[in-house]
Amino acid sequence: MSMIRRRHLLLAGLSLPALRAAPAAAAARITLLHVNDFHSRHEGALENGANCRADRPCLGGSARLVGAVRAMRAAAAAEGRESLSLDAGDQFMGSLFYTLHRGLAEAAIQRAWGVEAMTLGNHEFDHGPATAARYIRALGAPVLAANLDTTAEPEMQGLTRSWTEFRKGGARIVVVGLVTEETPAIASPGPLLRFLDAEEQAARAIAEARAQGPATVVVLSHRGVLADQRLARQLPGVDVIVGGHSHTLLANRPDAEGPDPLMVDGPDRPVRIVQAGALGRFLGRLDLDLAADGRIAAHAGDAHELTPTLPEDAEAAAIVARFAAPLGELRARPVASALLPLDHASCRNEECAIGNLLAEAMLAATPRADIALQNGGGIRAGLPAGTITYGDILTVLPFGNTIATATIRGHALLAALENGLSQPGTGRFPQIAGLRIEADLSRPPGHRLISATVTRGERAGPVDPERAYRVVTNDFVRRGGDGYTTLHEKVLDAYDTGPLLEEAFASYLTSLTPVTPRTDGRILAR
Repeated sequence: MSMIRRRHLLLAGLSLPALRAAPAAAAARITLLHVNDFHSRHEGALENGANCRADRPCLGGSARLVGAVRAMRAAAAAEGRESLSLDAGDQFMGSLFYTLHRGLAEAAIQRAWGVEAMTLGNHEFDHGPATAARYIRALGAPVLAANLDTTAEPEMQGLTRSWTEFRKGGARIVVVGLVTEETPAIASPGPLLRFLDAEEQAARAIAEARAQGPATVVVLSHRGVLADQRLARQLPGVDVIVGGHSHTLLANRPDAEGPDPLMVDGPDRPVRIVQAGALGRFLGRLDLDLAADGRIAAHAGDAHELTPTLPEDAEAAAIVARFAAPLGELRARPVASALLPLDHASCRNEECAIGNLLAEAMLAATPRADIALQNGGGIRAGLPAGTITYGDILTVLPFGNTIATATIRGHALLAALENGLSQPGTGRFPQIAGLRIEADLSRPPGHRLISATVTRGERAGPVDPERAYRVVTNDFVRRGGDGYTTLHEKVLDAYDTGPLLEEAFASYLTSLTPVTPRTDGRILAR
């Protein structure tokens, strides 16, 4: 497979890849523009995921994203390419815009940049099917989820489809949507939606679409880059996978996690996988030259960083300002001051300073508890150095979770910790307080915990499998989210409707003068 040589076109300050004239065999030339895991970051984000500040460079943001999409679409058109704009899910959750407006701000911005098809992320279900349904209606573009069965859920019936097709530049482009099967464990879709096997349903949708004629098949997937690679290797008939969920930056730059596109040998053709990081920091572009049968003759792609030097779209800026108007007073309220920034990037893999503070805040709010446990994936952003506002706290903890308590036997606690250690890099990794653990992550899952010791109170000492311990966590984890089923199924008693987690965290940080980030070796994982 030959790679088309690229030149670079500078348009509105954005360096865009442009391809030389297509080979004579190419029947169509198209451009895929793609976004994933925006997480309501309308005002952009610092590199550590914290809220933007006026005195610091900030990446992304809705106005810059809309401007970049329009610039790339114009550049593609100048090269004779029609564009198709796709979103791989998780627009919801991550800032006050979602907390107050529940998806309507996100839909307005997606309409502004011209989304043509989207698959649902797990976070689109964080506040149930009614919220998801209102958002889908506001979006006004096809929402694709081949492995989502909505027949038993009245709120969602008729709002999604398995696949759709577009005619671009004379080519037939079929787009199939997939949502992660883990959604019931990591979100709140309710009991009536069914999440089916993704590979099986994708195969069915692709067969149905290809039976209607030659096509280029794009799978729009919110399942993570590892799942996308497995699907690419196993499923025939796939040309491109536009991914999300794992926040993976596939780009042609030294700090990327892989090239753009990532090539995988499929059963009957090479598959190109793309994913553009997260939080609106990057916009992906994949140029394709297509043969008459829809197969890809050549390609070029990259994920482009939306830097502060890029212009902002005035229309989008006005939309953001309108939705931001009610938020200012709440998020501007100072809460605390930090000596150093607190990053959240490592909280899914190891002990992190912000995780320690949050777990300690939970213990402070629940003095009768023995230990605190917070899922690392529930920490959605870092905190800046200097003044910390309530808006910063809500960006770290955007889910509206309550503090929850559970009394469980030591054996159930050990099982919960094993769950947290079973998939490093995912949201279930535990951040703890009142406890010290040692683990060997090279062992098989379920056998990684070497020791667990309670470090405070009358139950201090090695965890006794038969002794009862009181655990404080958030209500999502207590109900079994992120695989913590023992906190749901093995409890002696439980209470889920404690104070709001963000309020407890804000109160605890206020009591520290100033906030000093630290790790102390409470999690030793090798």
